[in-house]
Amino acid sequence: MCIYAAKPEAAFWKKQLIYAIIGAGCFLAINLIHYKDLGPLSYWIYGIILIVLSVLLIEKFTLKLGFAMPAFWRHTVPYINGARRWIKIGPIQLQPSEFCKIAYILALAWYLRFRSNYRHMSSLVGPFALTLLAMILILLEPDLGTVILMMPVLFSMLFVAGAKRKHLLAIIGLSILASPLLWMNMHDYQRMRISSVVLQIDPIYNAAQKHETLAKILAGNSANLIRWKKDKGYHLRHSKYAISSGGITGYGFRKGPYLEEGRTHLPEAHNDFIFALIAHQWGLLGCLGVFALYIILAACGLEIAWLNTDPFGRLVAVGIVTMFMVMVLVNVSMTLGLMPITGLTLPFVSYGGSSLIVSMTALGLLNNIGRDRPFSLAGKAFEHDKNNSI
Repeated sequence: MCIYAAKPEAAFWKKQLIYAIIGAGCFLAINLIHYKDLGPLSYWIYGIILIVLSVLLIEKFTLKLGFAMPAFWRHTVPYINGARRWIKIGPIQLQPSEFCKIAYILALAWYLRFRSNYRHMSSLVGPFALTLLAMILILLEPDLGTVILMMPVLFSMLFVAGAKRKHLLAIIGLSILASPLLWMNMHDYQRMRISSVVLQIDPIYNAAQKHETLAKILAGNSANLIRWKKDKGYHLRHSKYAISSGGITGYGFRKGPYLEEGRTHLPEAHNDFIFALIAHQWGLLGCLGVFALYIILAACGLEIAWLNTDPFGRLVAVGIVTMFMVMVLVNVSMTLGLMPITGLTLPFVSYGGSSLIVSMTALGLLNNIGRDRPFSLAGKAFEHDKNNSI
């Protein structure tokens, strides 16, 4: 086994503890106000986040015009691992695209609370405008993980709101037809992240090495294939080794071939591939225990949505549950090689201050909605007369 010299865990847990305390503060703070008070502010919150996302891209466009931003700007908006996703203020580094998740759910729920805003095809322009504005800005950073997350949130909220199925199917069809255009305009490293799903299959990888056309489709060129084998391909291969070696019960806490001498010998094990270490230490039983906790979270969230008669509250709850479940599905599938390596974190588990703060805030908002179950003699939210639908 190749050894990957990772940083000791001590380099991460202290920072994560600070963010956990901040996240707990956000959980409490969001419960001090009524969630309905956030509705009228939702567009403003979303607009501010969009402005911040635009700020991240300033240097990207100034470089194309031939001049660079001053040093303080490059320090405030650092260029890390080929992306501009973070804003650094002193020792604090925040990722605006993470906060966009909550802002987007609030704004979309506020828009969809009226039936007239989702029952006609023309009425769906609003929800898709809200979605595409953020998706384009985030994709330019780039942050593929958050972009992947937004479409399932949109469709789940539209479905619960009562959008017609034929409209949703038509939109899915248009998205599929547009995917080749997105593929052709991707950078090579973005294309390779998606291609990782098939490049891990040796016959396909070997065929791409022999055929320049296939190599260009999957990786951009043959040279990128070699880099993939040493970079993301290495990460993915050892992630699967770590998972499979854990067996039923695992090696135990801080034990196993990938955990020696206080170091984690697995790339990005604290973040993207943390699920691989869970399986390595606690095996299949530990993984099932983690899944059980997420299932309980989803069940509680859906119960809150079902019992709430307020359309805005119900939609926010559904959006939050969808956000968490998609993050879990994508992150776990990513470590198993079933989905592209996108950088989407495992909620409450992966290292990342912004992700933890947003997850705690979302959980606090879900709790806030659950505390308020208004009594009403009217029909449940989104019920309507099918005979009058168009």
